Amino acid sequence: MASLRAVPLNTVFSKSGTLPYLACAFAASGSCNRRQTYSTKGKDEIADTLHRSIVPTMHYQKSLPRLPVPKLEDTIRRYLAAQRPLLDDEQYSKTEQLAQSLLSGAAKELHEELVSQDKKNKHTSYISGPWFDMYLSARESVVLNFNPFMSFNPDPKPEYNEQLLRATNMVVSAVRFMKTLRSGLLEPEVFHLNPAKSDTDGFKRLIRYVPASLSWYGAYMVNAYPLDMSQYYRLFNSSRIPKQGRDELFTDQRARHLLVMRKGHLYVFDVLDQDGNLVKPAKIQAHLKFILSDPTPPRFPLGLLTSEDRNVWAGLRQKLLDAGNQEALRKVDSALFCLCLDDEAMKDHIHTSHNMLHGDGQNRWFDKSFSIILARDGTAAINFEHSWGDGVAVLRFQNEVFKDTTERPAVNPNSHPAADADSSSAVQRLDFRLDAALQDGVNTAKEHFQTAVSKLTIAAMQFQKGGKETLKKKKVSPDAVAQLAFQMGFLRQYGQTVASYESCSTAAFKHGRTETIRPASIHTKRCSHAFVREPGKHSVDELRKMVEECSKHHGQLTREAAMGQGFDRHLFAMRYLANSKGQALPAFYQDPAYAAINHNILSTSTLTSPAVNLGGFAPVVPDGFGVGYGVHDHWIGCNVSSYPSRNVHEFLQCVHKSLEDIFTVLEGKPIGS
Repeated sequence: MASLRAVPLNTVFSKSGTLPYLACAFAASGSCNRRQTYSTKGKDEIADTLHRSIVPTMHYQKSLPRLPVPKLEDTIRRYLAAQRPLLDDEQYSKTEQLAQSLLSGAAKELHEELVSQDKKNKHTSYISGPWFDMYLSARESVVLNFNPFMSFNPDPKPEYNEQLLRATNMVVSAVRFMKTLRSGLLEPEVFHLNPAKSDTDGFKRLIRYVPASLSWYGAYMVNAYPLDMSQYYRLFNSSRIPKQGRDELFTDQRARHLLVMRKGHLYVFDVLDQDGNLVKPAKIQAHLKFILSDPTPPRFPLGLLTSEDRNVWAGLRQKLLDAGNQEALRKVDSALFCLCLDDEAMKDHIHTSHNMLHGDGQNRWFDKSFSIILARDGTAAINFEHSWGDGVAVLRFQNEVFKDTTERPAVNPNSHPAADADSSSAVQRLDFRLDAALQDGVNTAKEHFQTAVSKLTIAAMQFQKGGKETLKKKKVSPDAVAQLAFQMGFLRQYGQTVASYESCSTAAFKHGRTETIRPASIHTKRCSHAFVREPGKHSVDELRKMVEECSKHHGQLTREAAMGQGFDRHLFAMRYLANSKGQALPAFYQDPAYAAINHNILSTSTLTSPAVNLGGFAPVVPDGFGVGYGVHDHWIGCNVSSYPSRNVHEFLQCVHKSLEDIFTVLEGKPIGS
């Protein structure tokens, strides 16, 4: 299996395009043409839900198309095209021979067996099982290596950003989302190419009576593309449980309590009553106020253990169980989600990024499916564990919570916590029995954590001279231009073209996960060299045509990836199959070029959403960059991380210069004018 650190396990992306490809784009961006229609029934009846969809939430799930296994010939062709800009002629010739060898012998048999297995397992996708296994078998810490963050925009009403007020509203809206989802009332994820036909009450009333086995086809007939929602099951009441060798995912939907962390302490209280109804917001507010006023100093913050190497954490968890902490751990694992109340106010975007990505490790339980983090000043973010899903469900959740808290807040600045809440009995601070070995384990985890995060640098850049609107007028892809700027920037800084990765959702297919877009191509290499090394040798028109060619090629790569027609997942699945059968790997997988293309120095992911302020993740290799970016209407932003072997500040300067040059050429002016 490929090294996990070589696989960028990013969060989400956003794109634009045509037909089912657009559906994939929507799956990750969370932007959509969906009309939110709230019920007109009595207030008491709707208090627990966000809205009441006419179409049941999982109506399309059964009939979703299956993720295709690409043809082996196509995979080889795409792989070689991605390798061409990374290798010299001699290296490429050897890699080409090894790739062509996949068309015969044991390698071809692996592909045929993969196809055969896929036909026998029509309930899922060929990548789903191996991808889960890859995540859960990884032994590295989930912190920095896997968990990303996405921060919320501030509430547009400043007075609602007070920590207790916003925390209460977010808890209420999160529970509303959960109840709407589980009652089948959450609107299905659908991308509407022609919303005038498909995003109407009339069509929805019609499609709900189409059998579930045919419903996708009914939507397809009016250019609507339903998306996979299987990952939503793991959003709530879920945790990753450390085990020796391979972790497990745990979910208990019966639990009614919330997990709250403050100063390293863990608290629980019920947010649902015995009948499954939402506890009154004033009581939730009272319980959170009680937690915020607890003066108990921290001693051995157990959350640090979730940042450890997974085998180390598994051993320490077993010690916790042996010491009689079973019930406390079960309450942590089964809680709806984790709410982290931080005592620190955020100074700027960089401070926010560090805090929401890793913090000090003491006030986090990184194994929960997701945590909502709220700083003292009301700055909020989601940090989520990545094995159970790819961010599609998390972003939908974040969008809905932001919309609900800002448009229909449960409490307001004039609200008062319930006087009869009796928080001292309703709120339980979890106490753990810790022997000397466990105390040492916490202290050691703290040392490891601090060593790891001290090496991470995060920097941000805003390019204010243009964005999506300008680029679309120039008829070039905004995402392609951003990716070209990263290629140019790296070439300008380090004189190389290196392995690059952009995550692309395949949620248009049943149990789809992600596919890889490979932004580095012969087109971006040629264009980058022309701009960076020899701009005087080319006319403005020639440079502009190179940018257009890069845009056209990037669009093709994106469409292919979104339709499951990349090469990364196919080659990964074949390798996984060989390993699972104990077979010797084909010589292709021993090629240094295969290792190099999976050592992704530029790991990128793009995200735009009305709910999201910024997002980020760490590099996936020690000598890489973690590039979170967004192309907005009038500007382009980047939030980039690196370790000491790379200079992230200089990289962003080079990217900014590259964007300046690209926009100058698109305006018909020579570089430097």
